[in-house]
Formats: sequence, structure tokens, C-alpha cells
Amino acid sequence: MFKDSRIVKLVRTSVNMLSLLYGQFGATVFKGAMGLVSFVKDFRNYTSMDGNSRFKTSVRFFQPMLRDRTGSTPLDPVYFYQDSWAAGKIFKLKPSHHYDVGSSAKFVGIISQFVPVTMIDIRPVELKLENLHFRKGSLLALPFEDSSIESLSTLCVVEHIGLGRYSDPLDPNGSEKAIKELKRVLRPGGDLLFSVPVDVECRVYFNAHRSFTRDYVMELFKDMELIEERYIYGDYVHGSYDKSRGFGTGLYHFRKVK
Repeated sequence: MFKDSRIVKLVRTSVNMLSLLYGQFGATVFKGAMGLVSFVKDFRNYTSMDGNSRFKTSVRFFQPMLRDRTGSTPLDPVYFYQDSWAAGKIFKLKPSHHYDVGSSAKFVGIISQFVPVTMIDIRPVELKLENLHFRKGSLLALPFEDSSIESLSTLCVVEHIGLGRYSDPLDPNGSEKAIKELKRVLRPGGDLLFSVPVDVECRVYFNAHRSFTRDYVMELFKDMELIEERYIYGDYVHGSYDKSRGFGTGLYHFRKVK
């Protein structure tokens, strides 16, 4: 009777704990638990096989990776498509030197393998590559002379300026000021690769980012030539803005008028 009572209490406590965890973390808790069960089962099966004497196996070396059993390669479609698009553009344009403000460090590192690149960010990059240079700077005050840069990119950056997400000062006009600064440093005939979230209306998703309508993007760059535009909606890239699709990401290639 005593043992049965302890078991009932243990089950009740476990159920309550799982309910609390589910309320906070949802199905992730149960997926993690099932992944851990599979991990232990795999380890037992692995160690029961004929061993490879070159490699030592021990529970002391456990490093469970429980999220990688997926039917397809997990990717963020926005960064996958926009970085591929921008890299292809830079490869075709073949600038003598490319400058990037705040985009993905992986993107910058890859393009530095076929064109010299200077990365501008408020946070230093500690890793080194032969063809990659770093300059500390803000998108609101780029450390370059007027009309001095021939090739420039900033991907999914401008929408964050002035929202405080990255400890930057709050500024309701941060995006507009950043775009003005991009245009200032770009030389006549120079190319700008630019991306921002697009939506059915201009919105502030505080403090994550802003979203823009195509009309407003065109207004902000009305003094520049639009070379190409692409739009990411879900898992696909489209050739035109479609307000009915709701939230997406706009990719733009602008050229400064000579």
C-alpha cells in the first residue's frame, strides 16, 4: 500500500511538472524527451556493435544533438535566398572592392573569396580571412567620404535601425536616416543591394523590425535607378510584389544615377 501511494504521488508530480513545462515550452519539451530516449537507445546499440579501436567511446564524452533528425535540411528561406541572390549579383558585377553594412557574417565571408570585401558593423568580427577587412561604424554615420563606394550591400538591416533591439538609440526615423546615409556614400553609377521586410502596410513590429510597402521603398529610392526586384514569400522567390501574400522580404538592386 505504501509503495502504491508513493507511485501515485510520483506519477501525479510528474504529470503536473510536464503540464507546467508544456505550458511554457509547448511540444518542444516532448520532442526533446523523445529525442533523448532515441539518443540513449542509439548509444546502447552503437556500443554493442563491434568497436572501432581507434576511437574511445564513453558516457563522459556525451554531446547529445537532438534536433537534427529531420526529413529535410532546415534552412531560413529569407537568408538562403537573399544571400544567394546578392552573392550572384556581386559575382556578375565584379566590383574592384565591395562594402557591406551589417549583413550576415557568413555571407560576407563567402563573397570575400572572390572579391575584396570591407565589412562595416558596430560589433567587431574577431575571425580573420585574407580578403576580408573590417571597419567599425554605424549605418547612421558610415566612415566614408561622399560618393566614394562603387558596390554596397545591406541585407535585412535597415528595418532594425532605431528600435533598440541591438542597443542602438531609439529613433522613429532610423530607417529613413540609414537609407539617406547609404545613398550619400555610394558613388554615381554605383550599385546597392538592399533588402527589407515588406507587408500590406508600413508597420513597426516593435522591437523586432519594421516592414515596408513597395511604394514606400520606391519613394525612398526615387532618385535611384531600380535594376531588379525580387520578393520572398514563404519558401519561394517571386518576381513581383504581391500585397495579397502579406508579409515577405523584398530584394532590390538599385543603381545611383550618374
